[in-house]
Amino acid sequence: MKDKLADLGYAAGWRLVRLMPEGLAKILFDRASDWVTGRGGEGVAQLRANLRRVVPRAGEAELDELVRLAMRSYARYWRESFRLPSADLDATYRNVARNVTGAENLDAALAEGRGAVLAVPHSGNYDMGGVWLVGHAGSLTTVVERLKPESVYRRFVEFRESLGFEVLPLTGGERNPAVVLAERLRENKVVVLLADRDLTAGGVPVTFFGRRTMMPAGPASLAATTGAALLPTGSWFTEDGWVVRVHPPVRVSGPSGVPSATQALADVFAADIAAHPTDWHMLQKLWIEDLPESRQRALRRVLERRGESA
Repeated sequence: MKDKLADLGYAAGWRLVRLMPEGLAKILFDRASDWVTGRGGEGVAQLRANLRRVVPRAGEAELDELVRLAMRSYARYWRESFRLPSADLDATYRNVARNVTGAENLDAALAEGRGAVLAVPHSGNYDMGGVWLVGHAGSLTTVVERLKPESVYRRFVEFRESLGFEVLPLTGGERNPAVVLAERLRENKVVVLLADRDLTAGGVPVTFFGRRTMMPAGPASLAATTGAALLPTGSWFTEDGWVVRVHPPVRVSGPSGVPSATQALADVFAADIAAHPTDWHMLQKLWIEDLPESRQRALRRVLERRGESA
């Protein structure tokens, strides 16, 4: 029953929200966001704890306001995503393109024929940035987690494919996604990967806002094995629309350079997030010290076997 309700909820979002006038949709999503924030709950509490690390000098009243605005930003992401299927994608591309900086870093990588890995955090609107990227570079390939229920996963895949994305499942696909991504990069195409959280045995330990966490090895590993450019990319909202910043490439000195390149990504992400904290949509535990002690011990054992430290 829970899975069915989730599926119906997403279906209603994509069908109903895009039929509303934009002004009405904004009012409803802002009010819903404020209501959720006022109720509190695990996700809101974790967001507050995360923002406390990002803005350590904030007092309680300032944190209240940061959380409220961050939840509204997260609601904006969903409102825009629900409305995108009926949007004029050419117009959306032009609107986003007005506020893109650093596109020359992507253009240089593609001009050299080596492809590009855009590593992004959970900030701004991933899908709006993707619409710009498809319009600018012609295509993008990305990987998505296989959500449950399967019907919700299929809805997200169909949604992103309608925007021109090539979407690969993280698990359960016909081919290993890492192999396909490497092929796309060798074809001088663009890969986009979320890169600010991976609390699994495969993650790379980094320092982020002064504390230890783990981030995915995939972006730097792909760059190391294919020669593609590794481009940290930020996204945030303004009253005038969406900002996308493609940063200069992070150097990856072969497979042995993956840890240092991942730390460099973390440093770039931290600078962007510190400047735009309310557009970072991290409602989950991120830092190792916040995990249950049993998870911390398990991660430490894995890292010790790899000769690393948490």
